[in-house]
Amino acid sequence: MSESNPVVSRADLDRARRIVIKVGSSLLTSLETGLEREKIQSYCAEIAQLMSLGKEVILVSSGSIAEGCMRLGWSSRPVEVHRLQAAAAVGQIGLMQAYEHALKGLGCGSAMIMLTHEDLADRQRYLNARATLKTLTDVSVVPIINENDTVATDEIRFGDNDTLAALVANLVEADLLVILTDVSGLLSADPRVDPAAYRIEAAPATDESLAGLAGEGAGTLGRGGMVTKIRAARLAARSGAHTVIASGREERVLTRLMSGENLGTLLYAEVSPMAARKRWIAGQLRAKGDIVIDAGAVRALQQRGVSLLAAGIVQCRGSFNRGDVVRCVDQGGTVIAQGLSNYAAAEVDAIKGLASDEYTGVIGYAAEAEVLHRDNLVLI
Repeated sequence: MSESNPVVSRADLDRARRIVIKVGSSLLTSLETGLEREKIQSYCAEIAQLMSLGKEVILVSSGSIAEGCMRLGWSSRPVEVHRLQAAAAVGQIGLMQAYEHALKGLGCGSAMIMLTHEDLADRQRYLNARATLKTLTDVSVVPIINENDTVATDEIRFGDNDTLAALVANLVEADLLVILTDVSGLLSADPRVDPAAYRIEAAPATDESLAGLAGEGAGTLGRGGMVTKIRAARLAARSGAHTVIASGREERVLTRLMSGENLGTLLYAEVSPMAARKRWIAGQLRAKGDIVIDAGAVRALQQRGVSLLAAGIVQCRGSFNRGDVVRCVDQGGTVIAQGLSNYAAAEVDAIKGLASDEYTGVIGYAAEAEVLHRDNLVLI
């Protein structure tokens, strides 16, 4: 996708390489019958098709609480936290079994990842989650993410999987977030009040007027409503991801969206994921430390746009942790670049001047070959 997207067409969606898909409870479950396995099979078939086209797909799926309620014989969603947690614990097994069975039959692997707000608020856990998701998609495994309702409390839960999906889109720097729901998209008015209400086809995710079009309601099975979906789109846009809110009841909705069909509501970001990330890095005025690099590394960064390897590092100054913003300076003190370090200061100091295959022998592990990856590096 382009560095700037003042107007994004439906045809642009096919360029999305990394896609986060969120499926709501109302599409997958009912309190009477539990999981709608045929629907899960249908979504998985589309996901497998997208992966065959070279897309990386991460699925955020609701449904564990509704499945748990059915298995426990509860006719309505409980309100007590401990009963919600019990239902989630019982239902998550069935939810994952259904996805694993469907994806395995299509030749795809699957992995279960349970997250709480704390996992993404803590920098180290954030980086660990990102590395895990990248590794899974690299080996053609579909990560299936749900909020960890079994341990979440009012203080740490995301509150809805729309928000969780947006945070995951930020985490993996997705190109596209697709939120599947039980309505056709964002409407201009409540159709129960205004029969002339129409579907909003596209708008900037940052358009402040959108919130006024959405009601606060949520179904009996879920926590979210259209308001949370608009907020999620706005959150995803911060890292450059476009969002489509569409009906999951449409046949082949995912492949039709990716082919440019006019379904749902497209809420587009106005910068690409890479541009958004690099703007953020460049805007960090307080670097935690300096990495002094030799003349060869300076030329490589400036002329070839490569990552910084430990072999070109001659000195490390300051105290910083993995994921902190650091500056790259030449031996005369001129700032060359700024980026996010894959290693803490003590580790950089220990591996400076070494080849990447020597890291493990010195610091006991090798998180990344690059000390600063080019995707997390901005020339000054």
